[in-house]
Amino acid sequence: MSPIISVANLSKTYGSGFKALKNVNLDIGRGEIFALLGPNGAGKTTLISIICGIANLSEGRVTVDGHDINRDYRAARALIGLVPQELHTDAFESVWATVSFSRGLFGKPKNPAYIEKVLKDLSLWDKKDAKIVTLSGGMKRRVMIAKALSHEPQVLFLDEPTAGVDVELRKGMWEVVRALQAKGVTIILTTHYIEEAEEMADRIGVINKGEIILVEDKAGLMQKLGKKRLKLHLQSRIDAVPPALAPYQLVLSEGGCELTYDYDTKGERTGITSLLSDLRSAGIRFFDLDTTQSSLEDIFVSLVRAP
Repeated sequence: MSPIISVANLSKTYGSGFKALKNVNLDIGRGEIFALLGPNGAGKTTLISIICGIANLSEGRVTVDGHDINRDYRAARALIGLVPQELHTDAFESVWATVSFSRGLFGKPKNPAYIEKVLKDLSLWDKKDAKIVTLSGGMKRRVMIAKALSHEPQVLFLDEPTAGVDVELRKGMWEVVRALQAKGVTIILTTHYIEEAEEMADRIGVINKGEIILVEDKAGLMQKLGKKRLKLHLQSRIDAVPPALAPYQLVLSEGGCELTYDYDTKGERTGITSLLSDLRSAGIRFFDLDTTQSSLEDIFVSLVRAP
């Protein structure tokens, strides 16, 4: 199946000479949830803005369901819903009016039944007559999603959708996103909350300094780049790691009562058997041990810190 969004050799250079994007290539599959991660200034919002037709590209090509965003702008843009990072809406309009107006901007005929369904799906129906200014931050974010969905797009961009939203509302937003995916909407989200990507995404892309440095299936990424951590809880406190154990790069913590050993899940040998043997030889005993897998946050930090 052809991708619904295809980005080829995309670059963006500003008048100052700053190159915000450098030869970006990215395909996003129909119906997937794709998380785009990157530190501040990495190029996430610039990339989204170009795909959505808000900013101009300098080089390359972008298509949305086969429509070139430059040559066939109207058709491409009509397929996209965008929930921007900043909340922009008329504070003194009602929820119903602002969502209905957004539909009209795309030349869509009035469809009160569809608007009603969108508001009900987003738990906004009881607020349909409320002025935007009276809503909580989480409700305003939902209104932005309703506006983005008002013209029945096939692709939804969520730029930091849960920024400033409390944990309970954030989880509610995740349920909304899953429901949209179940209806066939392709969702691209940028987020600073690593657990959000870990919870939601089918695939993850990492952008840094204007370049896509990795695109990977989430499970594959965790398996490929993840490390496991073995923690040994010692019977007796030690002052330092013996020199004989230096090759294991152990970290001593908890006041000398805990040793931590990181090992590569891809390696043929973990080194655990030899480590335990060498610990015995060094007279170090432990009463318990546990292992944990690297989180997506650990992996992300290691990627963006790489030279």
